[in-house]
Amino acid sequence: MKYVVTGGAGFIGSHITKKLVERGDVITVIDNMNTGKKKNLELVIDKINFVKGDILDIDLLEDITKDADGVFHQAALASVQDSFDESDKYHNVNVNGTENILKLSKKYGFKVVYASSSSVYGNPIRIPIKESDGKNPINPYAETKLKKEELAIKYSKMGVSVIGLRYFNVFGKGQSKEYAGVLKLFLGRIRDKLPPKINGDGTQFRDFVYVEDVVNANIMSMNCDVNHAFFNVGTNTSITILDLAKTIIKSSGLNLEPVFGPALKGDVQKTTANIDLIKEKIGWKPTIVLEEWINEIISTNKIDEI
Repeated sequence: MKYVVTGGAGFIGSHITKKLVERGDVITVIDNMNTGKKKNLELVIDKINFVKGDILDIDLLEDITKDADGVFHQAALASVQDSFDESDKYHNVNVNGTENILKLSKKYGFKVVYASSSSVYGNPIRIPIKESDGKNPINPYAETKLKKEELAIKYSKMGVSVIGLRYFNVFGKGQSKEYAGVLKLFLGRIRDKLPPKINGDGTQFRDFVYVEDVVNANIMSMNCDVNHAFFNVGTNTSITILDLAKTIIKSSGLNLEPVFGPALKGDVQKTTANIDLIKEKIGWKPTIVLEEWINEIISTNKIDEI
């Protein structure tokens, strides 16, 4: 099969790309290299068609997608903090760029599986969060994710096959500060024998999902018979940021206590995914347990690979 991966040199996009290459698919990656890294693709770069370009360039997009069987759309600006100062830029890239892909999907008939976010829920009224629960984004980044979903609904009514995956906190090798960044930052400080630094009081809790599980959710969504849906991609479990810091310290064997800094603007208090729908519709479920992964990374001295 022929697939295009937008943002394919980024954290999640590069993992999707490598898995598809492993399967024997024909892959084109488009990435403007704003946050993407060629290093993420070094093992497969000679096996893919790599295009340095922008999803806002619809002519370029058309040229590389017109013969595609599907598009995995991962390209986006993803920093919550930066989105407050660059809201227009975030809307242009995240919303208008996505509409370019949906327009081309309507024209050429390829399926789209794209990255949405648990941030569309804002601070939820109940835990775990179901896909049908209310949407109340509390920062400009999350607002762009909700607008993308509105576009997906609009184009699905025109016959476009599009599935949005609401990622919770994705972690794994090659992760950037935008994705589950607290985990990368905590491990980096432990590597330097420094205590994890918590923004806020540490009572906020998160649902951490492993990147390879997220890859599988993408591929299963592309291969399934569902034409339009939004799915939570999480684990239905969560941990407070304070307990995460303590877990990492305990695994390291260091005699440290977390330190605290100011809370981050636009940070939600709690997220945990209800994943019944994705289990029912496409048979996906997570396989990696966060605490076990942390112990393995620290015990095998692989923090620098994160």
